Amino acid sequence: MLKKVFFSLLILAFFANCKTAKINRTISKKVNTPFYKNQFTGIYIYDIKANKEVYNYNGDKYFTPASNTKLFTLFTGLTMLPDSIPAFKFAVNKDTIIIQGTGDPTFLHNYFKDSTALKMVKKYAKAKIIINNTTDKRYGPGWAWEDYDTYFSPERSAFPMYGNVVTVQNEDSIVVQPSYYQQKIKITEDFYGRDEYKNNFYFKKDRKSETEIPFLIDSTVVAKLWNDIAPNKVSIITSSALKPSTVAFSVPSDTLYRRMMEVSDNFLAEQILILASSTLSDTLSSSRVRKYVLENQLKDLKQQPRWVDGSGLSRYNLFSPASLVDVLSRMYKMIPQERLFRLFPVGGEFGTIKNWYAGKDKPYVFAKTGTVGNNHNVSGYLLTNSGKVLVFSFMNNHFKKTNDEVRTQMQIAFEWLRDHY
Repeated sequence: MLKKVFFSLLILAFFANCKTAKINRTISKKVNTPFYKNQFTGIYIYDIKANKEVYNYNGDKYFTPASNTKLFTLFTGLTMLPDSIPAFKFAVNKDTIIIQGTGDPTFLHNYFKDSTALKMVKKYAKAKIIINNTTDKRYGPGWAWEDYDTYFSPERSAFPMYGNVVTVQNEDSIVVQPSYYQQKIKITEDFYGRDEYKNNFYFKKDRKSETEIPFLIDSTVVAKLWNDIAPNKVSIITSSALKPSTVAFSVPSDTLYRRMMEVSDNFLAEQILILASSTLSDTLSSSRVRKYVLENQLKDLKQQPRWVDGSGLSRYNLFSPASLVDVLSRMYKMIPQERLFRLFPVGGEFGTIKNWYAGKDKPYVFAKTGTVGNNHNVSGYLLTNSGKVLVFSFMNNHFKKTNDEVRTQMQIAFEWLRDHY
């Protein structure tokens, strides 16, 4: 009996090794074609249930990850934040509530529309808000300065409001949120955006799509926005003898993660790191939380990255395919598959890969994209026809082709893996 079991295991091992060898030959043949000649490519594929490396091509080299950085941000949120987002910390002194920001990005956000802080403030005669409890600068290191008025580059802050953007809609009439800026929008013939150093906004009159324009945020702006929604009630302070320690919560954390992943929202990613830092101390610092995660939850990570922001906007970030697969694997082991996959864009159906990697009769790719000029990466999970779960990272850097050409080649590889592994 033991001989039969041993022989069966040898047969299974033989066929598994043959399959792996076939994959190595096939994918290596693809990446050695002229298409990949003038770019830097890295591929790492791991069979998580078999605990086996399936393919490795430059897997330990460092790449510009772009928004694949958000995978580390997601991991941080999942390991450090509770099931609901800490909206703020507060304390009450008679008829006054004192609020300290935690970096929650959902307050009055155009998508989440959370009003937890506003409802709390309305319960008291007066409110004092502490907002200078952050060491983070408005922008992350290595961000492009000229993106200051671009929708994907809102400023980071300890107490965000409205997603730190002015949202302009133009249907029957032009509607601006926050309404405080309604009279500060100048209608133009051919331009939309904002002055670099002032909250003066411009909107092209025939533009019909909803437009988000980041605003400059500081204590004065926060005070004006609060006065607009709670007149003569809120004052901004730098410190308080009475320390806010009770935590109020806003939206379910998974709704924040899902939105970040669905549209690759840079602002939400940055604020998730600030939120995570609020669980460590009252001083908000995304750099501190990145260091903490690398030295604790990820201290045994073989390929330590250069991780400088939460969103991947910075080209200073450096991650290897192997490190991305490592973190993806940890999340898979930590979170039930059904819940985890709901947080990811879905090939052919949802998010940034809605138009790519569609399955024949069901989805097979659940992954995060990362795109910045001349770089496009995809990392996530691939379900094969045989029921295997492959964790992968496919990174393409420094190409001069179109992104769609790169996506087409990746789709060919993904479909082959789905059908043959």
